[in-house]
Amino acid sequence: MRHHFEALQKTRANHVPLSPLSFLRRAETLHGARTAVIYGTIRRSWVETSARIRAVAGGLVGLGVQKGDTVSVLSPNIPELFELHFALPLTGAVLNTLNTRLEPETIAYILDHADTKLVIVDRELVPLLSKAFDHLGHVLPMVEIADPDVPGESLGGPTYDSLLASEPLPIVLPEDEWNAIALNYTSGTSGRPKGVVYHHRGAYLMALGTGTAWQMPHYPVYLSAVPMFHCNGWGHPWLMAMLGGTVVFTRVPAAGRLLDAIRAHGVTHFGAAPIVLQMLAEAECGAAPFDPAIRVLTAGAPPPPSVLEKTRSMGFDVMQVYGLTETFGHISQCLWQDDWHDLTPAEQAQLQAQQGMAFPMVEEVTVIDRASGEPVPRDGTTQGEIAIRGNTVMAGYYKDAEATATAYEDGWFWSGDVAVLNESGYIQIRDRLKDVIISGGENISSVEVEAVLYRHDAVQAAAVVAMPHEKWGEVPCAFVELRDGIEVTSDELIAFCRAHLAGFKAPKAVIFESLPKTSTGKIQKFQLRNRAKELE
Repeated sequence: MRHHFEALQKTRANHVPLSPLSFLRRAETLHGARTAVIYGTIRRSWVETSARIRAVAGGLVGLGVQKGDTVSVLSPNIPELFELHFALPLTGAVLNTLNTRLEPETIAYILDHADTKLVIVDRELVPLLSKAFDHLGHVLPMVEIADPDVPGESLGGPTYDSLLASEPLPIVLPEDEWNAIALNYTSGTSGRPKGVVYHHRGAYLMALGTGTAWQMPHYPVYLSAVPMFHCNGWGHPWLMAMLGGTVVFTRVPAAGRLLDAIRAHGVTHFGAAPIVLQMLAEAECGAAPFDPAIRVLTAGAPPPPSVLEKTRSMGFDVMQVYGLTETFGHISQCLWQDDWHDLTPAEQAQLQAQQGMAFPMVEEVTVIDRASGEPVPRDGTTQGEIAIRGNTVMAGYYKDAEATATAYEDGWFWSGDVAVLNESGYIQIRDRLKDVIISGGENISSVEVEAVLYRHDAVQAAAVVAMPHEKWGEVPCAFVELRDGIEVTSDELIAFCRAHLAGFKAPKAVIFESLPKTSTGKIQKFQLRNRAKELE
């Protein structure tokens, strides 16, 4: 039997592609006179910011940028990078924000793998890009961001400011909300970054879901502390346009600068990795707490309860969130419960360190026993793997169909994180299936570090695991077996790694000993993890 409902059709009147570009149009119209950007002495309204965005988009088209092209950006958190989160989607191109802390070889790999057509670079980072080009073997077309107050060098490309004289593009939504909006690279476990493709639909829903979950009002004053090369700043640039927020930039995320900006501009919200909160707590020791409290999201690694205690005494209302690059950032939240009020600060901090429950825009986040395919019981003991399903899961890995299929087995995205479900239904991570070390919010592939150690003539076998660290949460610790007749010191091996890796990836300790192995020769890393915990 045919129902009359089936005759109803999608039209341009009742079905519009979801895209965060809608938020820019709303900000321009509704919030136009309000301040959008604060950076040093710069103050720009949403009307001015939108005009710059549309002009830059027109200038990029004039340089040959087309729909589907990847444009890579190497820049700290400054207004230009914020503007590019809208300008590049307006052109139909795909934004690839490069981690400024990576070594040149990895940046070169990403530029090549991403099929980058154009690089936009802050002049302070030109030396890093030049070294990456050396590894790449050729120079890509460039646009340079030139800040007169920041020293830097030029490779002779057109400047970002020169694009502002271009014919502006209109704010037009993509024909298909599934179109790629961003390409973000994650270290994963293979040592080679994977390209994670974000779509307009997910970016739009991420902003809506975050605003709801964080209970954000209109007109927040937001401190840009989360690097925009991490999941596009957790989607917060698009969220700020939706709410008519003011975004405050400090360029360098030093504790003193962040605290000065909070006070000078009346910051109401920001996001930060636990290491940043630790830095702020140490810098602010003994100062009067902020009043009213500042709303903070923290993610990247479970925050130590001691940090949550310190930041609460500072006047920070911190909420732990959990997510991955593959999920556009955070997809679960540890929302405060009323019955926690009567607990001690230490007990409250323990509960706040949970990964919590799904954000509103996520269909489901649960813990599944891979053997049975069923969710684990809510007993806080039975372990399984965190699995995610929803509209803020990546479109897939760029140019890697096999890895995409593996990630989506049985209709779930598998996180690789081992967790339990507590009686409340809140998720709590117990361990990681992946050998990824999260140090100060940065992912470090143990396989990548091991590969460098194996390049040293003295190394017979090597295994790298996480070692607890008071400041960084955890750091790489290397266990090494040496070849017969060859000697090397731990300092020499660490220096060797630093010569081939970004500094934060190099081991902070090297232990020389026979590595525990299975009968088939596989190194038993769980034993080494336990050993590393004893070294704290």
